[in-house]
Amino acid sequence: MIDAILSSAFIEDFITLAKPAAFNLYFALASIPLGFPFAVLLALGKASRSRWKSLVSKAYIYAFRGSPLFIQFFMFYSIMLALNKPMWKPLGIDDVVLHPLFLGPFVLMLNTSAYAAEIFYGALKTVPKGEVEAALAVGMNKWAVFKSVTWPNMLRLSWPAYTNEMVFLFHATTVVYFTLPVINEQKDLMNKAGELFEKDYNVFLHFSVAAFYFVAISIVIFWLANIIQKRLNRHIKTDVKPLSFKPKYLR
Repeated sequence: MIDAILSSAFIEDFITLAKPAAFNLYFALASIPLGFPFAVLLALGKASRSRWKSLVSKAYIYAFRGSPLFIQFFMFYSIMLALNKPMWKPLGIDDVVLHPLFLGPFVLMLNTSAYAAEIFYGALKTVPKGEVEAALAVGMNKWAVFKSVTWPNMLRLSWPAYTNEMVFLFHATTVVYFTLPVINEQKDLMNKAGELFEKDYNVFLHFSVAAFYFVAISIVIFWLANIIQKRLNRHIKTDVKPLSFKPKYLR
């Protein structure tokens, strides 16, 4: 009987939290495609021989990596509110700019671009110099070298670490509605799970279902990223055996 109740309650929670999970997914999907190219530009700027480009990129990366995401949300929301009367309202875009569905992905994009830029910068430094020199020796210009040598190598070398960053960003979407206002029923997983908890104090059930969504979506992200990684490494011959689950009981 208890199992049946728990089972039905789990299914009910699973259905209830499906829409909130979509909001978490939206925040991630809206910020990653914007943060990726910006991160590449920051990495190139940091590696640039131009002193001011390097300094600006480094300052940006240090500022966002050195401050908590929670505070970044508060700061940007406060700035947007301060600019509401003099700027957003006269332009008629105050409802858009101050909306969590816009401001959430915007701040997440700024944050993830800093972390991803450091990943890409590290990959840039490990691109084989011999390949770059060989490309220049055969007469390729700088753009052709970047497109044919530097970019593919950088992406291939950085992809495993960037995959982790995408998953971390998805988990970081839980911060959005802890700092920005909740409009109508636009609630994410943690927000909705907390609301359900306040009704019956069943913390294990509601937050377990929320955790299930996070784990399931994270697995999908890892799976898709693994497909891309295989594509990036398709030219490399390896004899790596498929992964198998072999737990070790002693360290």
